[in-house]
Amino acid sequence: MKRRKHIPRIGYLLAMLMMFGTIYSIGFKVQQSDFQQLLFYYALSFAVYILIFQFTVKNLSVYYFIGLGILLRIILIFSFPSLSDDIYRFIWDGNLAVHGINPFNHSPSYFIENQSNIPGITQELYDNLNSPNYFTVYPPVCQAIFAVSCWIFPESWVGSAMVMKIFMFAFECGTIILLVKLIEHFKLPIKNVLLYALNPLAIIEIMGNLHFEGAMIFFLLLAIWILIKNRLVLSALAVAFSIASKLLPLIFLPFLIKRLGWKKSLQYFGIMGIVLLLLFSPLINGIFIQNFGESLDLYFQKFEFNASIYYLLRWLFKIITGYNQIAIIGPVLGIIILFGIIFFAIKEQNPDFKPLFKAMLFGICLYLFLATTVHPWYVLLPLVLSIFTPLRFPVIWSGLIILTYVNYSYPEYFENLWMVALEYLIIFVAMFWEFKKHQFKIVFTL
Repeated sequence: MKRRKHIPRIGYLLAMLMMFGTIYSIGFKVQQSDFQQLLFYYALSFAVYILIFQFTVKNLSVYYFIGLGILLRIILIFSFPSLSDDIYRFIWDGNLAVHGINPFNHSPSYFIENQSNIPGITQELYDNLNSPNYFTVYPPVCQAIFAVSCWIFPESWVGSAMVMKIFMFAFECGTIILLVKLIEHFKLPIKNVLLYALNPLAIIEIMGNLHFEGAMIFFLLLAIWILIKNRLVLSALAVAFSIASKLLPLIFLPFLIKRLGWKKSLQYFGIMGIVLLLLFSPLINGIFIQNFGESLDLYFQKFEFNASIYYLLRWLFKIITGYNQIAIIGPVLGIIILFGIIFFAIKEQNPDFKPLFKAMLFGICLYLFLATTVHPWYVLLPLVLSIFTPLRFPVIWSGLIILTYVNYSYPEYFENLWMVALEYLIIFVAMFWEFKKHQFKIVFTL
């Protein structure tokens, strides 16, 4: 077999300049509606990313490009999120918390309608919110970071965003360190870390657009690393913080039962539950339970974005009934996800820690393929999990999902279903080809 040549020194410089130029342009120059510019810069950065991964063979080169990934994240600390308007809700919630008001108690429209005189809660900020009539859905780890950021910079949106990004940068550095440790532990190629460390979607969506998947992923990997070291209590603490960043890791809990046994599982889940109760305790009251539950119901029964199987079912049921049946289809798909994960957790025959990543990858992909809403940053979790498997379709997905930003390029928001169809056609073909190539039998050899 012919040995692959390593990247020459000029290649390092060119790769650095190309990644720097494209990521800088996306972070500082491109707006949400500038789809053509975004697609050009992103496609260029993604092509460089793939070439770097393919041709990096020396460990020293890997660490050079890890450093490049960290540098790119540092640069984006100083950019204000331009591809997402979620930042305005972060600042809204943070200002409420700073002034002793539970962000879950009322929707933003309540404060405007009642002309509440709360510093930082202004008409200008309200006008930038994307869901002013909905209650917040961000768990306590997010809320704590929002509050700290707005406490440090009570009158500056840019300053508050920078503080939040410093938190995200710390999480990202921790994630990269944990990936290196886990990769070395499982004796995988060290260059696999570059699949995340240099991935343009990870850099842009976490450091550029401030999505808290960065916190969730860090605490989840930390929980797994500590669990491998057989430190049950600390691992349960870490997984609780992951869930308190984003609720999604809850779907992975069934895969831990066989690995821990029933007795240790009960201890693990008990500790996790107590920590979660403590984390949520500053926010919990009767109103919180009602409003947070209402927000989750709305997520499954109203919101639609970049779905795959759900859109096919929506189309089919619209032909049969004449109108959108999301209120029925969304919850039913949620139930299928729950029982599907439980079923495969029961059928799993290799309850070791390395196959855990493949099991979790199956769980999150089942969730995303049946979900009614799949934003670009949702793909970062399957991307991270795929690093520990031979499957690479999540890498392809992280490249294609940028196509969904075309929806914001029209005079009024419009979802281009042709782009959705193209995205998922390629993803499903790549996924099933890899399943066949690696003889991936979902039920019996996870």
